[in-house]
Amino acid sequence: MSTEPRINDRIRVPEVRLVGPSGEQVGIVPLAKALELAQEYDLDLVEVAATARPPVCKLMDYGKFKYESAMKAREARKNQAHTVIKEMKLRPKIDPHDYDTKKGHVVRFLKQGDKVKITIMFRGREQSRPELGFRLLQRLAEDVQDLGFVESNPKQDGRNMIMVLGPHKKKTEAMAEAREAQAARKAALGGRVGRTATDEATEVDDEAGEVTEVDEVVEAEEQPQADAAEETSTEGGSEAAAG
Repeated sequence: MSTEPRINDRIRVPEVRLVGPSGEQVGIVPLAKALELAQEYDLDLVEVAATARPPVCKLMDYGKFKYESAMKAREARKNQAHTVIKEMKLRPKIDPHDYDTKKGHVVRFLKQGDKVKITIMFRGREQSRPELGFRLLQRLAEDVQDLGFVESNPKQDGRNMIMVLGPHKKKTEAMAEAREAQAARKAALGGRVGRTATDEATEVDDEAGEVTEVDEVVEAEEQPQADAAEETSTEGGSEAAAG
């Protein structure tokens, strides 16, 4: 069923309660009279309350009204904050490099205004040393205390220990800052107009260097996953040998 209101000759009632272009109450008038007034003002007759008796209709520019409504809905969706919980998994005996990488992800999530669920995974004999996971979670919470707080204290959940960090910054604030930063970058790019070809070539070289640095960061982020897989394989072999 269509949610579009009936307009002009689609309205099928003998009389309507008419509202003028500026919101003034005209009163109950025959449909033919309302359509005549709409033509005089070069506007549309729009049924805004179909269930009323008689139905309420308003004189307006329906095309403009639809456009403005769509823009308002789009802006509302843009500013809408969705609660997102990211998850980061660590091992109790994580090496310093992997810890710094994982912490970097947590920092990024908190800056974006997202909650972060930290999971410490215990395997084998590690399950008898829960204090290792507890100390690691405490250390992480202290390292990011400027950006987030402990929303849910560490607790044991089977073979895992879980803690939830909440951001100090609200999601809407983080989104607003991100839009401002994006606008600033666009303004900076706009300032390139009128520069010499030599300057542009130099900037292209610089940008190529920046892209290379980003690729290196991505590789560094992916490396811990490979290390974790290798570590799992090694531990599996050790436990099998112990068995």
